Amino acid sequence: RAPHGKAPGTLGNAAACPVAGQGSMSDKPRVSVITAAFNAEGLIAETIASVQAQSLQDWEMLIADDASSDRTAEIVCTLAARDSRVRLIRLEQKGGVARARNAALAAARGRFVAFLDSDDLWLPSKLERQVAFMDEHDAAVAYTAFRRVDEDGGRLGRLVSVPARLTYRQLLKNTAIATSTGMIDTAKTGPVRMTEARRDDFILWLSILKRGFNAYGLQEDLARYRVVTGSLSSKPKRSAAWTWSVYRDIEKLALLPALWCMANYGARALLKRLVF
Repeated sequence: RAPHGKAPGTLGNAAACPVAGQGSMSDKPRVSVITAAFNAEGLIAETIASVQAQSLQDWEMLIADDASSDRTAEIVCTLAARDSRVRLIRLEQKGGVARARNAALAAARGRFVAFLDSDDLWLPSKLERQVAFMDEHDAAVAYTAFRRVDEDGGRLGRLVSVPARLTYRQLLKNTAIATSTGMIDTAKTGPVRMTEARRDDFILWLSILKRGFNAYGLQEDLARYRVVTGSLSSKPKRSAAWTWSVYRDIEKLALLPALWCMANYGARALLKRLVF
């Protein structure tokens, strides 16, 4: 049984990709990299390459293809044939990003779980520095600073700094944990899975911190968040509506506390967007 537990109703199965035997993978890798992909044929190879370039090499990368209609699965399969640490999980029907992440989590074997969106990138020392940082701080959850990059990679944004620490109440009002910088130590939290709702990543961080854990920020430039036209995160009004739903429907906040959190969250989100 996979340590993170099989998500109910998940339609994911490991694809029968040919394996060439390169890229040695341990039975229990240090880090499981969780990537949900949908029609990502133009960027997924670069994302995988950024994981393969990590200075910490004891990882597995689980890519859950959410019934893509393009060549995403084919590209992942080709790369998996060259590196056994890369594993493709195919969903037979499109179920959304949370279900795809759950399919990958169900197959994950690593102690540390790190999320990486299919269009984002890591700098080479990201895993090594973050795992060491989490060990130093005895952290259950950690996140890092990052920079935005435009769709073709030609424009690099300012450093987006992060707070040193976040509690549950502080995170309710914050946008600090970018998905592709987040890491969880499951030896502390136990198995994790996503709630199948919009803003599933935000819900996950909140659910862990609500149990009394703190999240710790590593103030180092270790990731690239790609701004892609038409992506879910590129539409602030829709994102705000989903965040409001998290406050009211998931966290069950009363109206006034929800409004206060939303005002703080919106102000921070706006400040992030003012300067690329």
